[in-house]
Amino acid sequence: VQLQASGGGLVQAGGSLRLSCAVSGFTLTNYAIGWFRQAPGKEREGVSCISSRGDGKVYVDSVKGRFAMSRDKAKNTVYLQMNGLKPEDTALYYCAAGSTWSVHSCRVTVTDYQYWGQGTLVTVSS
Repeated sequence: VQLQASGGGLVQAGGSLRLSCAVSGFTLTNYAIGWFRQAPGKEREGVSCISSRGDGKVYVDSVKGRFAMSRDKAKNTVYLQMNGLKPEDTALYYCAAGSTWSVHSCRVTVTDYQYWGQGTLVTVSS
């Protein structure tokens, strides 16, 4: 099981980025996928997740209305579209896979995810 996050970069406040999480060794219909981030000196926190069926999505309050998750089952890839970026969104972003919940739900709890990819850095300048 492998997850590969990409798409990070440097962007000005108000800009957009799309992160990708390419998975291998399993299919998206078997695992929920979550996005997490960790800013310097802070704990890793959940951002959003999509259920294994793809019909359940969760966003933390700080990103609601700005971030959107989607997935392409044919490419075994999950995306995080980030719009209206703010300096406080600056962090290392990780994707992770978990199978703790029903096929229609997910949670953005770090300890519920079994497999993690490496991070991709997002830097938002003011």
